[in-house]
Order: sequence, then C-alpha cells, then structure tokens
Amino acid sequence: MEIILLERIEKLGGIGDVVTVKNGFARNYLLPNNKALRANDANKKLFEANRGKIEADNAERRGDAEGRAKDIDGKQVVLIRQASNTGQLYGSVSVRDIVDALAEDGVTGVTKAMVELERPIKSLGLVDVKVKLHPEVAVTVGVNVARSPDEAEMQKQGIDVIAAMFEEEQAEAVATALEPDSEDEFEDATPPSERAADEAPAADDADEA
Repeated sequence: MEIILLERIEKLGGIGDVVTVKNGFARNYLLPNNKALRANDANKKLFEANRGKIEADNAERRGDAEGRAKDIDGKQVVLIRQASNTGQLYGSVSVRDIVDALAEDGVTGVTKAMVELERPIKSLGLVDVKVKLHPEVAVTVGVNVARSPDEAEMQKQGIDVIAAMFEEEQAEAVATALEPDSEDEFEDATPPSERAADEAPAADDADEA
C-alpha cells in the first residue's frame, strides 16, 4: 500500500514522503494512529494544503520532547523482583512495568508505545531501554532489576551480584571443607613427628616401672 507519512517513521522516511508498506502495517498501525494517509489523489492534495501546519505542529512537539529529554535521558529506575540463584526472574519485566516505574519516579507522559523493548526482561541486571519521546527524539533509560535495594545498589556500581554470590558460596564451601569435623579428626591431622614426641615420655615411664 502506498501512504503519505505525516511524521518521521524510522527506516521509512520523513513528513510528506510517499512510501510503500505492507497492508497490515498500514491498516493496523500507521493509519489508525494518524501517522500516515493513503496516497490517493485526494489525500495528496489535502496534505499539500496542510503541509505548513503539519510541519509546524511537528516542530512544536519535537521542541517539547527535546526539553523533556534532558530530564529523562540517563535516568535509572529500580525494579525489585524475585529470582533464582542463577539470576532468572520468576516472571518478567514488561513495558508496562517500566512505564509505571518511570511514573513513580516522577516521569510523566511516557506511554507504552514510546518504550522500545525487543523482548521482556527475564533476568537480573542492568538493561538500557530506548524511549522515543517523539519520532525524532529518543532517550535511554536504565532499568535496574534486582532482588533487593542493596543488590540494586551493587549493580549500579557495576558489580555482578550473581557472580559475587557464586564466589562467596565457593569460598564458604572451601572453608567448610577445610574445617575438622571433630576433635578426633583434629588429632589425626597432627603431624606424625609431633605425635611421636608426645608419646615418647610415656614409653620411658613404662621402662622405669
């Protein structure tokens, strides 16, 4: 289907461009969201008659987005989730979770359609997520998924909490393996030379008797 773009669409074109897209993409997304018009003669004339206003409105929205971007770009939100010892979440973090977390942090006006998340987040860690405040203005938001605020702070400092936990468990296992299980084991661990020295006086006493 041929369409006239009413705003910049990534990988397609800018305002006023006539492009060909798949019918489903046009009918299900571009046309109902007022991002494009069918490229027939009537709509081409309509667009040209209103081009100035369309471009001016777009410039105004872009300016507003650029102003907001300064306060949002680089912001990091923390999401506390339950996870296994391997870091896999019991569930996942969705676009809605990110939008809600931003709203709780005072960032308003961000909708689900603005958040570009290729797939739900299913493990602990830091993930950079792209947020398009306007077709021509994008920012990056950090999503810090952790099991506790302390772990979130560690991840913020660049520490891999799963690796750190594994190393701690390994150290504890080694320490436990090196500890004697009983006093008998401790005695058995005494070097033979020291045991012989300890037992020698007893043998001398027996000879004197």
